[in-house]
Amino acid sequence: MPSLIDLRRRRRSVQNTQQITKAMKMVSAAKLRRAQENALAARPYSTLLHTMMVSILTNEQKGSAVFNHPLLKYRKEKSTLLLLLSGDKGLCGAFNGNVIRASEGFIASHNDKKIELELIGKRGLDYFRRQEGNISGEWPNVFQHVELRTAREISTKVMERFVNEEIDSVYLLYNEFKSVLTQEVKLRRLLPVEIPETASSSVTEYIYEQPASDVFCDLLPKYVETDIYQAMLESAAAEHAARMTAMDSATRNAEEMIEKLTLHLNRVRQASITKEIIEIVSGAAALE
Repeated sequence: MPSLIDLRRRRRSVQNTQQITKAMKMVSAAKLRRAQENALAARPYSTLLHTMMVSILTNEQKGSAVFNHPLLKYRKEKSTLLLLLSGDKGLCGAFNGNVIRASEGFIASHNDKKIELELIGKRGLDYFRRQEGNISGEWPNVFQHVELRTAREISTKVMERFVNEEIDSVYLLYNEFKSVLTQEVKLRRLLPVEIPETASSSVTEYIYEQPASDVFCDLLPKYVETDIYQAMLESAAAEHAARMTAMDSATRNAEEMIEKLTLHLNRVRQASITKEIIEIVSGAAALE
């Protein structure tokens, strides 16, 4: 049976840990509010940009110059690039584990192709360094402050490689922010940009001063850049939400452990006092 000193030391250790997890929960909650606002504010822009592109594509005739854009060209997939977004830090539950497992599944299902990894976030980078993965790009520590400039640098590099036929397709894998309690792993193709097969009756028709084909050619690189930026914002919000939830759970578990240790401590102390009383009474009786 542990001594009173051991129990007090253990309870004090758990209390110190609880203070840390509680502080981390509060910090994550504050960061989550900002990250959530940024992610939700960027969604309408991304959606409208996609709507405009679909509008142009569905109203252009097949064979138009629009459809010959290099970023729309399909090729046989011999070399594929996976853009993997993970967190820069741990202590966020299954956030990093889920997206890394999904990337392993993607690699396993495309084992007949050459898979290259563009790793955004330190945790995914550390993992695939240990696994000696085929890493073509490293972007650690970018989620402290998610910047459009970073997304632009990544998209420029990726588009150049695709146009130069160094890679035949690009996929984006990240955690999408659904709610504070829910983050969903998303995998979607970034390049070549998907072309809608048929026009939808709900597609809005826009009137442009420039030829629609020129507008489309200007929008397409911006669309790829925005897609990456939106994924980064979603991943940042999802990471803070996952960490806040994990730290809240850890704080509550610590509270339960403290209660159990306190109860155990009181029982041991009571047993010790009872034993001492019995010894005193027995000693007094022996002297009579």
